[in-house]
Amino acid sequence: MSLQDKPATVMSLEKPWSARESWRLFGIMAEFVEGTERLDAIQPAVSIFGSARTNQDHPYYQLTENIAKQLSDAGFSVISGGGPGIMEAANKGAYFGKSPSIGLNIQLPHEQHRNAYQDISQTFRHFFARKYMFVKFATAYVVMPGGFGTLDELMEALTLVQTEKTRKMPIILVCSEFWSGLLDWFRQVLIVEGFISPEDMNLVQVIDEPSQVVNAIFQYYETYGFEPTAAERETQLSL
Repeated sequence: MSLQDKPATVMSLEKPWSARESWRLFGIMAEFVEGTERLDAIQPAVSIFGSARTNQDHPYYQLTENIAKQLSDAGFSVISGGGPGIMEAANKGAYFGKSPSIGLNIQLPHEQHRNAYQDISQTFRHFFARKYMFVKFATAYVVMPGGFGTLDELMEALTLVQTEKTRKMPIILVCSEFWSGLLDWFRQVLIVEGFISPEDMNLVQVIDEPSQVVNAIFQYYETYGFEPTAAERETQLSL
């Protein structure tokens, strides 16, 4: 059956859907514009990722809160996903520090609970717009233990830095025991199969001590400077 042979009822259903899809583009544009305007003054900032399922009494939660507090006191705004678990710990640590705590919340079918420790809170409908903000405004990534969402953010950062679609930045994995299996797989499978280069392992650092996380970020930018170069700004326009 050709397109012309479709019943009129089917054709009538397609037109409203197409119109909705077209109008959706304006909503996406609005998320990018509003997010960029609200976050433009927060730099330098560090994005922290980790599981939404981590309880407040878990060592991961307490470690994250400690790291975020030290980053905030050192002059870094802290960006998290705005929800519970590790996200809440990151916002909480920054909230009681000297620099802003930013939550980039996401609307989910089962509504994500927004934590109470946000100086700036921005809600997104689309994951890709939210992920763009994490990268665009980050001078470093701190990745705590987590699940699929955390791994998604980590791989996004590694891919963008590896392919030079964004400026190089420290990507720090915290809790070495948690990440050791994944890093071994990188070395033993991805490098052996030729899917990544051995030097790609230099894109990540594994650090467990909060003060060392802060020091590693400062040490990196002692060489490169926090302010993006003109070339790096042009690169981010293609992010």
